[in-house]
Amino acid sequence: MMKKQRIRRQRTLILCLLFISVVAPIVFFADRLSRLPLSLDRKSFAEDVGGITRSVDDALQLTQEAEEGLKEPDRVVYSVGDDSAVNDTGNGSGVNAGGNKMPLQKNLSFDGGKEQPDQTTGQEQHNGDLHSQAQQVDDDVKIREMKDDLIMARAYLSFAPAKSNSHLVKELKMRIKDIDRVVRLTNKDSKLSQIAMQRKRAMEVTLAKSSKLYPDCHAMSTRLRAMAYNTEEQLRSQVNEAYFLIQLAARTFPKGLHCLSMRLTSDYFTLQPGNQEFPNRHKVQQPDLYHYAIFSDNILACAVVVNSTVINAMEPEKVVFHVVTDALNYPAMMMWFLTNPPGEATIEIKNMDDLKWLPSIFHSLLTQPVSRDPRYSSALNHLRFYLPQVFPSLNKILFLDHDVVVQRDLMKLWKVDMKGKVNGAVETCSAGNSFHRLGTYVNFKEPSLAESFDPNACTWAFGMNMFDLREWRQRKLTDIYHKWLQMGNRSLLMKEGTLPLGQLTFYNQTVALDRRWHVLGLGNDPTVERGEIERAPVVHYDGNMKPWLEIGIPKYKGYWNRFLNFNQPFLQQCNIHE
Repeated sequence: MMKKQRIRRQRTLILCLLFISVVAPIVFFADRLSRLPLSLDRKSFAEDVGGITRSVDDALQLTQEAEEGLKEPDRVVYSVGDDSAVNDTGNGSGVNAGGNKMPLQKNLSFDGGKEQPDQTTGQEQHNGDLHSQAQQVDDDVKIREMKDDLIMARAYLSFAPAKSNSHLVKELKMRIKDIDRVVRLTNKDSKLSQIAMQRKRAMEVTLAKSSKLYPDCHAMSTRLRAMAYNTEEQLRSQVNEAYFLIQLAARTFPKGLHCLSMRLTSDYFTLQPGNQEFPNRHKVQQPDLYHYAIFSDNILACAVVVNSTVINAMEPEKVVFHVVTDALNYPAMMMWFLTNPPGEATIEIKNMDDLKWLPSIFHSLLTQPVSRDPRYSSALNHLRFYLPQVFPSLNKILFLDHDVVVQRDLMKLWKVDMKGKVNGAVETCSAGNSFHRLGTYVNFKEPSLAESFDPNACTWAFGMNMFDLREWRQRKLTDIYHKWLQMGNRSLLMKEGTLPLGQLTFYNQTVALDRRWHVLGLGNDPTVERGEIERAPVVHYDGNMKPWLEIGIPKYKGYWNRFLNFNQPFLQQCNIHE
C-alpha cells in the first residue's frame, strides 16, 4: 500500500514538473508575444513624436543649414516659359547680362508629400525643344520617380534628431539604400525587375508614413530648395573646374612631343651639310603646281597633314608643301621630313626668323601682354596674314591648319571660281543660328565697326582656305590687317585670336565653298555624325581637344592616328603610341 502511494506521488510530481517546464512557458510567452508589436509600435511612435517636438527649432532654422553646409537660395522660382531663367549668352551658366548670379531653380510642387519636378529646364527652353525632351524623360518615368523618392526620403531623414534610432529612421535608411542600388544599376524602366518595383512600392509606403509624422510643408519646401541650391552650386563649381583643367591641358606641350623634338634636333646637327637639303627644290617656286601652306611648331601635326594629303592626292608629284615654323623647332622639323620624306611630293621648311622683311609692328604688337593665353598671341598664327610676302612667286595657295586631316584629293579646289574674291572658305553659320555671326566676335559698340560691317554677316572657317594671292596684293589686305590689329590692341574691339581679325580683313572678300569640303568640330563637339566625317575631304579638330592630347575625343582619334606610323623609331623612343 505504501509502495503504491509513493508511485502515485512520483507520477503527480512528474506531471507537475512537466506542466511547469512545457505548458507554462508556452502560455507565458504567447501572452508576451501578443503584446509585443503593440508595445514596439507605441515605443517607436513615442520616439517619432518626441523627434517632432525636438526638431521644431531645427525646422525653424533650416535656412541657415549650418551643420550640412546647405544655403537657402533667393526666393525666386521660375515657371515654364520664363525666359529670365536663362541668361542671354545662351551658355546656361546662371549669370545674367549684367554679370549677376541667377539661381537656376526648378519649379517644384508637392502632392501628398512627394516632389513633382518640372520636366522642362531653362536650357531646354533656350534650345526650343521642349516637346522632344519631355517625351524622352517620360520614357523612363519610374526611374525618375525613384530618384525623386530618394530626394524626399533624404529630406525626411534630415528632420530626425541626431543619433536617432527609431523604427522610422531605420526604415528610411533601408529604403534609401535599396532604391539607391536600383537607380545606380538601372537607367531604363524596361530593365526594372519585379523586386525593384516592390522596393519602389515599399519606399512609397514609407514616405506616406513620414509625411504624416512631418506635416510641416514649409519646412520641407525650404529644405528641398536649400538642397537643390547646394547641388547647383556644386555643379557650377565642378563645371568651372573642368573648364579650367581642359584649358590648362590644351595649353600644355605633351612630354612625348617634347622628347621627339629634342631627339630630332640632336640628330639634325649630326648630319653633314649636304644631307640637310630636300630634293626637287626647283619646284618650290613654280606657280603652276599645287602649293600648300602649313604654319606650325607641332611636328606630329604637320606630319599628319602632309601624309594624309599625299596619300589621297591623284597627282602627288605636283604637290608642294611649304611648312613655316619658328627657329626653336626648325631643326626638328627638318630632320623629321628628311627621315620621313613625303613620297613624290616636294616639301620646303621655312624658318620664320629668316623673314627679315617682317615689319617692326608685327613683332612689337605681338609681344605686348594683351592676352594670358599664348595661343592667341602666337606669331605663327598671325603670320598667315603675310602669305603674299612669304610666297612672292605664287599666285594661289591652299592654307591648311595643322589640326586638319585630308581624306580626299583636293585638286578641284584650284579650279573653284573665286569670283574676284581673295578667300575661299566654308561658312560656319546656318539658318536660324545667331551664334556664328560677325557680332559674336566683334564689339559693334565701336562706331567705326558699326558703320563698316554688318553684325549679322556670316562668319567663315580658318583651317582650309584657298587664297588668291594676286587679288590679295592688289587689294592690300595686309595693310587692312595692320589697321585692325592696332585698333584691337588699343581697345576691347574684338575677341582674342586671329579669327576675328580674319573676319574683318577678308570682309566682302570671301567666296563660300560647299560646306561638305570642310567638316568642323572634331576637337570640341562629340556629336558630329560619322557619315558626315567620312564623306568630307577635310576634317578639322578645331577646339581644345586635339587628337594628340590626352583630352582628345576618343572616337575621332582614329581618323588622325591612321596617318602616323607608330613603329617609327623616333616615336617608339619617345613612347608615342595610339
